[in-house]
Amino acid sequence: MEQNVDQEHLKLISIFHYIVGGILVLFACIPLIHFCIGIAIMSGIFAESNNANQAPPAFFGLIFAVMGGVFFVVGQALAWSIIYSGKQIKKRANYMFSFIVACVMCMFMPFGTILGIFTIIILSKESVKQLYEKTI
Repeated sequence: MEQNVDQEHLKLISIFHYIVGGILVLFACIPLIHFCIGIAIMSGIFAESNNANQAPPAFFGLIFAVMGGVFFVVGQALAWSIIYSGKQIKKRANYMFSFIVACVMCMFMPFGTILGIFTIIILSKESVKQLYEKTI
């Protein structure tokens, strides 16, 4: 009886990992705006449209582009890790990877925190650990 409940919980957690991961894939694209603005500043587009003395320096554009690119890459890596974790939960594999991803998800309010906490609680149950051991 308890195994059926645990399997249902793991199935739901897996589905929610896909949903939160998909949402994060979209939100992780927002830094691309900063990246494009940084590239535009470095290329001098703003210097042509305004007085050249009022245009921001190219170094400012470099900082904008690098930070936007870094946040985009890190966000996408985390999003795809969450999706992959959902796949691993569904297959009952890579217990520790899913547990670590759940801990990292707790930083992202509100959905990541909620899903991360529930994932940690469910994965910490001894009966769930036994389900993972059966698949090895």
